[in-house]
Amino acid sequence: MKKKTIFSAIALAASAVTFNVTAEEKKLTLMLDWFVNPNHGPIVIAKERGYFKEEGITVNVQEPADPSTPPKLVAANKVDLAISYQPNLTIDVAAGLPLIRSATLVATPLNTLTVLKGKVNNLSELKGKKIGIAIAGNEEATIGTMLNTHNVDYKDVEIINVGWALSSSLASGKVDAIWGGFRNFESNQLALEGYDAKAFFPEEHGVPTYDELVFVANAKTHDKEAIKAFNRALEKATTYIVNHPQQSWKEFVAYSPDTLNNELNKRAWNDTLTRFALRPSAVDHKRYDDYAQFMYDQKIIETLPKAVDYIPNFN
Repeated sequence: MKKKTIFSAIALAASAVTFNVTAEEKKLTLMLDWFVNPNHGPIVIAKERGYFKEEGITVNVQEPADPSTPPKLVAANKVDLAISYQPNLTIDVAAGLPLIRSATLVATPLNTLTVLKGKVNNLSELKGKKIGIAIAGNEEATIGTMLNTHNVDYKDVEIINVGWALSSSLASGKVDAIWGGFRNFESNQLALEGYDAKAFFPEEHGVPTYDELVFVANAKTHDKEAIKAFNRALEKATTYIVNHPQQSWKEFVAYSPDTLNNELNKRAWNDTLTRFALRPSAVDHKRYDDYAQFMYDQKIIETLPKAVDYIPNFN
């Protein structure tokens, strides 16, 4: 009878431990920057392979109705995390939004100034030409800097807002170049339509390099331990993708076969593999400060934020 009582107590204690682990599982809401695409590979793989669950978190992934709102929703405590862009984060922090960078998703620039081969061969030939953009913002600083490396002034080109019809505007001749298309997508889309594109990279033409896609959290209310768990799961997923690129592609498209399993996404997947941050938590503060200085010098921001103030340690 005594042994039975002891065993019952042990079983009860074990049950209580199991209950506590389950009860303590943390929940995070993540707002993407756009609809799910290969840029989000590590997030999808972390969900599909159960890496988030292994780290004791559940992640609710949402797509934005308006791509400009995710960081604002984080600042307003409507979502826990959002995907943003390092340039945008710098602008938001300089403007006083309570945001921090919690991890990096894509660790290289993706934006390009894209032309059609044979029509424009170098940046100097864009003088007097039309450049299409998707969203008006800091294009003067970036495009202007790139053009200046080839002795062309920003006022010597005509900027046309073509919305998201970047590729079609270039292919139809409505514009001579486009800015805002990602190098892993735009050139592939044009190639599939029979056009041979040439991309000029900002980091090779006077613009400091930067992280294209980063995760942002609320500076005042973020859950540090939950973010650490998220980052560990993300790192596992990225390592898996790098080790098993083709198998991970199959698992990625299984997330939403009707929208993801197509030739454009497959090409973009292969072009994105080497750009994912292998250590999402790691950061080079000087790199962020250098880019912020560039934006300040170009008068995009009026105050100069320091990386140490909005990039805490999540290692």
